[in-house]
Amino acid sequence: MPPSETPPHPAVIRSRRVVLPDGERPADVLIRDGRIERVAAHGSAPVDGRPVTDLGDTALLPGLVDTHVHVNEPGRTAWEGFATATRAAAAGGVTTIVDMPLNSVPPTTTPDGLAAKRRTAEGQAWVDLGFWGGAVPGNVPDLQPLHDAGVFGFKSFLAPSGVAEFPHVEQAALEAALAEQARIGALAIVHAEDPAVLAAAPQRPGAHYRDFLASRPAAAETAAVARLLDTARRTGARVHILHVSAAAVLPLLRRAREDGVRVTAETCPHYLTLAAEEVPDGDTAFKCCPPIRDESNRDRLWEALANGEFAAVVSDHSPSTPDLKLLPELGGSGDFAAAWGGIASLQLGLPAVWTEARRRGHTLADVVRWMAAGPAALAGLTGTKGAIAAGGDADLVAFDPDGAFAVRAAELHHRNPVTPYAGRTLTGTVRTTWLGGRVVDPAAEPFGRQITRPQEPK
Repeated sequence: MPPSETPPHPAVIRSRRVVLPDGERPADVLIRDGRIERVAAHGSAPVDGRPVTDLGDTALLPGLVDTHVHVNEPGRTAWEGFATATRAAAAGGVTTIVDMPLNSVPPTTTPDGLAAKRRTAEGQAWVDLGFWGGAVPGNVPDLQPLHDAGVFGFKSFLAPSGVAEFPHVEQAALEAALAEQARIGALAIVHAEDPAVLAAAPQRPGAHYRDFLASRPAAAETAAVARLLDTARRTGARVHILHVSAAAVLPLLRRAREDGVRVTAETCPHYLTLAAEEVPDGDTAFKCCPPIRDESNRDRLWEALANGEFAAVVSDHSPSTPDLKLLPELGGSGDFAAAWGGIASLQLGLPAVWTEARRRGHTLADVVRWMAAGPAALAGLTGTKGAIAAGGDADLVAFDPDGAFAVRAAELHHRNPVTPYAGRTLTGTVRTTWLGGRVVDPAAEPFGRQITRPQEPK
């Protein structure tokens, strides 16, 4: 029987700190055939020959769900690939990822593009893996076939994406795409920056981060979100705003929800843990679009997160080869305007967020809600992913919330050793990751599954 089909043996995982949907407490988690059979009082599980893993005071979390990962394979595998990305995910406590439809060649904008992704990913995944589709100019006829094939929804850009094979949608194409997605019941996920605002912003190439920040102002996000919300209101589409970096969009989202617009939003670890004031000039590992903004803006994002205004915290893992980042230490110019924009952080999201969350008085239960339950709900995976509960997949993480480590980029599993977290000390270490009740070993054979949308997201 192939490794992906081998049923795991019944087992018990015991911890004094199990993070459950109703809070943290000591418990035994009983596993059978890859699923959580039940959760019992600590020390009470009938062993009946099952192996018992006792974690002591090490916390047991549900595996994280990351719905915003750019794997880039096929076509740009030198940037990242399924094997490297999913190993990094597992090492970071992420047991399910949903791959973005661009940066690969072909993109996931047609059924053939989706088939190419699935063929390439076969046998390479150390975690469970799903796919987003893409909505681009001219592919409205492809949306229903992709939806029927199980993609989790459709991504669009309102400004140029950075790759020619995935063009952005102007207003007429946006209207058509959202109308079709409303008709078929699909989720629209949108990179919301306004190209007219970007074009009018000062464009000063060079190594000064403040100049790059000025070129991607918060107004680009607010203008794009306002237009998107108006279009969603007219079409009835359900929309999700990707990687919110500007806290100024939050009042727009509040008012839209009050008006009955079906809109959610996410933010990312780098917007919650990094700040413009600390970005060194020339250090283009920090470049992403929309950009990392100032400390005051970061505080407002945390307030919104604490108030339940974000559906998820996800990585937007978007790496490239080091030469495209133009890093000075590699002989590059350090020009923020010319460097590839993307943060590589898939393996580090959990400790990065936990380091800052704990400092601000939040709990592991909060982090699980933001990074496991929330993304699972966004993708329609509630009931199987994102929680330690009977009937769900036995995707679990042993996490030491007090363990500290210095980030060494060369030791990460993602393909290229570039990350803005290099040299930082983070708190919280992943000790073991289980997928379907089986320990994930990066040195062994992968057994992750390709998954499809199990239900219409609500």
